[in-house]
Amino acid sequence: MRPFLFRRRAAPDVTTESTDVELVAAVAARSTAALRILHQRHAPWLRARLARRCADMDVVDDALQETFLAVWRSAGGFRGDNPAGWLWTIAVRRLISALRGRGSRWIGSGTEPGDSSPIASAEDVVLLNVEHGDLGAALTRLSPELRAVIEATVLDGLTTKEAAGLLGIPEGTVKTRAMRARARLREELS
Repeated sequence: MRPFLFRRRAAPDVTTESTDVELVAAVAARSTAALRILHQRHAPWLRARLARRCADMDVVDDALQETFLAVWRSAGGFRGDNPAGWLWTIAVRRLISALRGRGSRWIGSGTEPGDSSPIASAEDVVLLNVEHGDLGAALTRLSPELRAVIEATVLDGLTTKEAAGLLGIPEGTVKTRAMRARARLREELS
């Protein structure tokens, strides 16, 4: 009697001309070449955006590494047409996790909640609209100091204390800048 062998489905051939959606599908089929291309294509801008939210490049690099590890593990759960937005969502969540718990892991199933969510969350939709709508334009007109506080506290969901640590400023300064930023945004959007 022959032993039963599991056959892994063949990963589709990928090239540097493959679309992001094709690459994510290939990663789901366990193509390391597709993951490599996806990393080469997206790691530079992810690192730059994460660096705008955290001055500690070791934490940024750890979050980026964890991002692509999560992509490897959960690519099969991707259901959408915006892999870049999906990657950003994973990356910013990894950064927040790194800042909050430095090494803490979820106990239980071995996966973090939301890792394999097949449906775009309401948060993802809102963040895309923020980035590309009137609010995004208003945010770009804020001074870098005010914008950094809004990005950290509102968009990334950090507490005042976490934002203060991330930005290297006192908590009171975070609160003051957030108040000034909200007032300027109200003026811009009215």
